[in-house]
Amino acid sequence: MTTYYVRPDGGDASQCDGRTDSAYSGKARGCAWRSPAVALPASGRARIKGGDTLRIASGTYDIGEDGAMQPIPSGPAAAAPTRIIGKAGAKLVGTHGIHRVLNLDGSSNVEIGHLEITDDSDCVHKHAEPRVACTPAMPWARVGLYARRSHNVWLHDLDIHGMAARGINAGGLRDWTLERVRLNRNGTAGWDGNVEDAEPNSGRMIFRDIEIGWNGCGERVATGEPWACWAQQSGGYGDGLGTTRTGGQWVIEDAHVHHNTSDGLDLRYMDGADSTRVTLRRIHAVANAGNQVKVKGNALVEDSVLVGHCSYFRKRFFMKPGDLCRGDGSTLQLVMTGHDTATVRHNTIAGEGAAQIGHSEGDASDHIQVSDNLVIGFPNALRPGNQSAFNAGKSPARRSLSGNQAWDVAQCPDGASCGQNPKLSVMKLDAFNARPLPGSPAAGKVGAPPCGTPAARR
Repeated sequence: MTTYYVRPDGGDASQCDGRTDSAYSGKARGCAWRSPAVALPASGRARIKGGDTLRIASGTYDIGEDGAMQPIPSGPAAAAPTRIIGKAGAKLVGTHGIHRVLNLDGSSNVEIGHLEITDDSDCVHKHAEPRVACTPAMPWARVGLYARRSHNVWLHDLDIHGMAARGINAGGLRDWTLERVRLNRNGTAGWDGNVEDAEPNSGRMIFRDIEIGWNGCGERVATGEPWACWAQQSGGYGDGLGTTRTGGQWVIEDAHVHHNTSDGLDLRYMDGADSTRVTLRRIHAVANAGNQVKVKGNALVEDSVLVGHCSYFRKRFFMKPGDLCRGDGSTLQLVMTGHDTATVRHNTIAGEGAAQIGHSEGDASDHIQVSDNLVIGFPNALRPGNQSAFNAGKSPARRSLSGNQAWDVAQCPDGASCGQNPKLSVMKLDAFNARPLPGSPAAGKVGAPPCGTPAARR
């Protein structure tokens, strides 16, 4: 296995062999390459092999002048991955309208870490507003990282932002792990699992310490601010994370999912198999325009704060009224398939949709367990004069509620006490803070445990 180097003062393939972390001197071959695209040219053979390491020094590297880079070579085994590792300040900038900055089409046994990935234009791919849409003259790129039929991949310490379309476009995956990854302000979606000719995902899909925000919005290059937010009514999309039909065991922990122009986490297309399961822990989802969290099949949602401020985008940017509070705006939506168990426990759930916990589909063999949650209702954004419900839906699943507290919900269900103000720090949707005040009847009893407590780390 060989280590290769990239640095801004390196040379091209005719000048340097990439094996030494030094500048191109004008004479010696023992020097670094000037771009990752030298290692992975758009055409011809890759200059690194499976199991090699490519180390990228601090600096900005434009990707796309000669086309998109070819796929990263697969490592020989999960324990011997091909590694693409940046140093602090390493930044890949997509240009020339390329489809993808990093390419994992068929790439397995790969580690990618410590990189910023973006483009250099404010534009959004195929935006309905002509002044926002990308043109060939602009320095833009469509997707930050693309993957298909890809197994045993570890992505860590990545900041993928400001892409004209999607931060990550990936499908047909098995055994992927993301840690400390940010997907923010990408023009149509943060993570889009819709990939052509890709089979459903399988294996363990692990997401830890992630942020997914402002997707469905463009990004101002000069300031990093979101702009031009749009969604499905105008031809956009807007999920923070969305998939097509998928299997696997999904675990998402310590995630901040916010201000996406459709659903926050959309796992509506889980295949419902007995071996398929979604586990969500310590999710802070707020101000997504659809459901904050949507999940199908066997599921566990715990220790999370879900705030369904689904009307946040009203009269903002290019959002339409029909984009707001889609799916009735239920803060948490459970979709059953038969013989499923969905457990919702130790969460703080608030919102302005039809219900805080919605449920649909399935049959009488399903079981929904709701325990020790704090649920707070607000006026229904879609039906003025009505209050949001604790739970509602048409699923025939058996429902077990116990130990819950609720406040300002349309009706108090069995398994909940509804007579006491929970006294949280801020109980307004636009600045909701779930931390209990001194004397709160919810403290230590129901709802999401405060950050930093032993219960929050379980």
